[in-house]
This record gives sequence, structure tokens and C-alpha cells, in this order.
Amino acid sequence: MRLVRALLLLTGVGFGLWGVWLMRDFTSEQLVSMGTWLAGGVILHDAVIAPVTVVLGVVAARLLPGRTRSVAAIAFLVWATLTVAFLNVLSGQGGKPDNDTVLHRPYGLSWIVLTLVIAAIAAAVAYRRRPTAVQRRSR
Repeated sequence: MRLVRALLLLTGVGFGLWGVWLMRDFTSEQLVSMGTWLAGGVILHDAVIAPVTVVLGVVAARLLPGRTRSVAAIAFLVWATLTVAFLNVLSGQGGKPDNDTVLHRPYGLSWIVLTLVIAAIAAAVAYRRRPTAVQRRSR
């Protein structure tokens, strides 16, 4: 186990040093912009994402039956991760007015469909986990 930890540590340090090496030609404006985005990510997580997640967890614990809580938690985790990955195209960042081939798809509609698919899969799994009539009678 120590060998695995040492290898992971060396790999992480190596990638960190490589990242620093890639930043060697950054201008001071780029470094400030990078620092702003990094600090903004921490603030966004601590001020918005974490509290919303806790509130949703408390609400789910009170409203959902025990057998469906884990399904809802996994569905929310998948949905939140994919939503974060979608944010740049949902916001339209990177689009160019002179090049209509960039960001020309209906990303908002795709995100809605993806959300509905995740919800449908979660509902199907939760439905399969419900107790059967025999299990209900034996209680």
C-alpha cells in the first residue's frame, strides 16, 4: 500500500510540476485571470454548491422512502456532474458570430433531454426496488 501511495504522490507532484512548467510563458494578466477563476471556483462551491447539496440531501431524507434515497443521490450526482460539464456550451462561451459552425447545436434541449433520461432511469430503478406484495404482507 505504501508503494501505491508513493507512486500516486509522485504522479501528482509530477503533473503539478508539469502544469507549472506550462505556465512559464503566461503573462501577468493570464496569471491573475487564472487565480480569479480558481478562487471563484472555491467560493462558488463553498457558498452555493455545497449548501444546495446539503439542503437537497435533507429534503430527500425527509421525503423519500429509504430504499429510493440512494437511487436519488446517485441520479443527482450524475446529473450535477454532467450539468457542470455542459455549463460552457449552455452559457454560449466560445461561440463566434462569424463562424456559425461553432456551438450551433441545441445544447439547452440536449441538456433537458439528458436530465429527463437520468430522471427516467432513476425512476425505473426506484420502481424495481419497491417491495413486492409478498414482502409487504410479511411485515
